[in-house]
Amino acid sequence: MAGRLDRMTLPRLLRLAAALVLTSASGLALAAPPQAFTATYRVLRDGSPMGEATVSLKPLGNGQWEYSKHIRGTSGLAAMLGAKLDEVSHVRWKGDVPEAVSYDYRLDAAIKSKRRHVTVDWAKRQVTVDEGKGAITYPAKPGMVERNTTALAIGLALRHGQPQIALPVAVKQEVETQRFKVSGKEKVTVPAGSFDAVRVDRSDADRGFSAWYVPERYPLPVKLSQHDGGDLTMELVGFSQR
Repeated sequence: MAGRLDRMTLPRLLRLAAALVLTSASGLALAAPPQAFTATYRVLRDGSPMGEATVSLKPLGNGQWEYSKHIRGTSGLAAMLGAKLDEVSHVRWKGDVPEAVSYDYRLDAAIKSKRRHVTVDWAKRQVTVDEGKGAITYPAKPGMVERNTTALAIGLALRHGQPQIALPVAVKQEVETQRFKVSGKEKVTVPAGSFDAVRVDRSDADRGFSAWYVPERYPLPVKLSQHDGGDLTMELVGFSQR
């Protein structure tokens, strides 16, 4: 009887073990950071070409990664003013969340210049923000991102099929919980092609943030539209992994 029971249960145990291995592998894949990549976008303001953007993610070799965005004015007033925007974030991975370590913002144009430097001391759980007028400090929160990495964090969360996303975001004076929801699927055509994309809108504030993702292909949106402070749109031109 025991031998017959062993013969009956052994195949089931083997199938169960295989299923657990596959499940664990899938979980690790979902929790792993994306591969290093470079994405290029065209940038429009009020529907007219304004500039070009390069967004990249790369490992630094010390447990941290660098996520950067560089926008250059190539048309219209932005080109005349020599406008350029550089945002560089250093992050560490908490699951598949790009948890903030530091963030540098630099805007330069003929009539305007702005800087912001953000550092996170995780030993003290403290955020320091410095715009050149005296540093501001406030408590950090686990899993916190900042303005530059928010679009990436949303894209990675969508790989899990989450219909609603809440992100703790380090802003100027506090960690602000920002909420986003999937509004449905829409056909989007950008220079990189036509996609059946998932539309995501910010749901907790009337800030005019909308982004269209193809999460099974890209961790970044194929289109991003922001209306706070002007109608600014980014459309994907190319994406390559390294």
